[in-house]
Amino acid sequence: MHELAARLRRLPASCGPVRLIGIDGHAGSGKSTFAARLAEALDGAPVLHLDDIASHTELFDWTGRLLTQVIEPLSRGETAHYTPYDWRTRRFGPPLPLRPAPVVLVEGVGAGRRALRPYLARLLWIDLPPAESWARGRSRDGEEQREFWDGWVAAERSHFATDPSRPYAEILVRQCEKGYEVLPGPAGTAEASRILTQSDRPSSLW
Repeated sequence: MHELAARLRRLPASCGPVRLIGIDGHAGSGKSTFAARLAEALDGAPVLHLDDIASHTELFDWTGRLLTQVIEPLSRGETAHYTPYDWRTRRFGPPLPLRPAPVVLVEGVGAGRRALRPYLARLLWIDLPPAESWARGRSRDGEEQREFWDGWVAAERSHFATDPSRPYAEILVRQCEKGYEVLPGPAGTAEASRILTQSDRPSSLW
């Protein structure tokens, strides 16, 4: 993981002084877990969860809020302030700060959407098939969220049908038994793959 972190640190800034890294994939694919481990390898890089930007009434229609609350301030080198959504109370909470760190991770379904890609230094795709991802998500959230998941799957299918992310990912990430396999993505350059774990030491590979 430290090896990948070192690669990301060396990228040119993409959003003002920030190297904005998108982590996309199907719901339930493990984006949040991977983002947390990558943030740790990046010495505590900030992570923006798109679940905090979306809402019940705007599962994918949140581009304007993301640009206004997050992208525009970061592009000016300013601390952004976004209002996180509470999925249980169905309301937005008080603003939270997001500082313009050297690397900022944006994780969630739609992190690689068309409107956001111009601001990304790299797009990573968590490469787990949709059916398997959704099954994991349903199992995680339990029966009480069954109705929500039924609506979510249809919305996610519609989103990716019109605004796909995977074809634009420079890096594919696949979870393995003891770590992650990081591979060049459809938009990346041919480079050797490598199994990455939290104990990996930096090297010249992914």
